[in-house]
Order: sequence, then structure tokens, then C-alpha cells
Amino acid sequence: MTPHTQLVTVSPEENLLKVKEIFDTHKFHHIPVVHFREIVGMLSKTDFMFFLGGASLYDEDRFDNESRLKRAQAKDIMTTGLGKLEPDDRINVALEVFCKNWFHALPVVKDGDLVGIVTPFDIMKYMLDEKPKLPHMVYESES
Repeated sequence: MTPHTQLVTVSPEENLLKVKEIFDTHKFHHIPVVHFREIVGMLSKTDFMFFLGGASLYDEDRFDNESRLKRAQAKDIMTTGLGKLEPDDRINVALEVFCKNWFHALPVVKDGDLVGIVTPFDIMKYMLDEKPKLPHMVYESES
């Protein structure tokens, strides 16, 4: 899980020019939309790129695109029907939610406050870092 102190979030009223700057600066693909510490939505890079699909990518229209991004807000394109996890939920809960839904990021919420986010990448990294209880059973060669 990415803890809250490392999360980059936006408010529902944040303009999409700021969202573009965040996506351009960071490698992640989801931005939690929060009102104070309460999560109210999630912005995916896919949602953002879909929004941009209506914008021209030619240099002469760059200023029109910037104007459009300044006018639109995060709440205009964010997803609001979110799956959520509690900090004490087992990894199986996250796996089940990822498998049954099209979510690619799950906010972790404690007492209504956003405290982190979990992605399939986080789970894969955790699984790779986990050492087997009986390593000789896993790594022993069969020669």
C-alpha cells in the first residue's frame, strides 16, 4: 500500500491542467480525489486521456486545450463508485475486488479518511518480496 504521506491527491474542484501536470510528472495512473481526507472519487489516467480525446493535439490548438483543461474540474471526470479497503483487510480481499471488478486501484480508508491506496502492482511487488516458508521446496533443482 502507498501510505497517505506519499499520496498525491486533488480536490474535486482542481482543474484538469493540474491533473495533467501530476500525470506528466509522476509514473502512477490513479489520483485520489479527496475532500479534506475523505475520498470522494478516483481519477485514472485512462479517464483523463479519454477526456483529452476531444481535444486537439496540434500545436496551434495548444492554447485552446489549456483553456479547456483550466475550465474542467476533477469532479467532472472522476469515478465515484469506488471499491474500498480497510487497513486490516487481508490481501485476498483486494485480489477478489480486482478480479471481480475493473478497478485498478483501491483506496484504503480508516474511519472515513483516506490512508493509502493499493494497486495490483503493489500486490505483485509484495508477493515477489515475500520469502517462501520452505525455500528449499521452491528453489531446489530437480537434476
